[in-house]
Amino acid sequence: MAQLLVRNLEDDVKKKLQDRARRHGHSTAEEVREILRNAVRGEDAAKQPLGSRLAARFSGIGLDEEIPELRGQEPRPAEFDS
Repeated sequence: MAQLLVRNLEDDVKKKLQDRARRHGHSTAEEVREILRNAVRGEDAAKQPLGSRLAARFSGIGLDEEIPELRGQEPRPAEFDS
């Protein structure tokens, strides 16, 4: 197992970590390990493309139609109806 030394940690941060560890019934070292595990969990997972994430987020409010792929197309000015 690797070790990690954190220098120049503010006293109030250390105290808050100790308090948090006590609330969770862990040692401070175990609490910090758990925080670090949670921070990097899922970082290697491939993210869904932005368009797919947007469609999923707004699907419940009427965004049911397909959004055309614009990658590789020339930009064009917006058209507004009067």
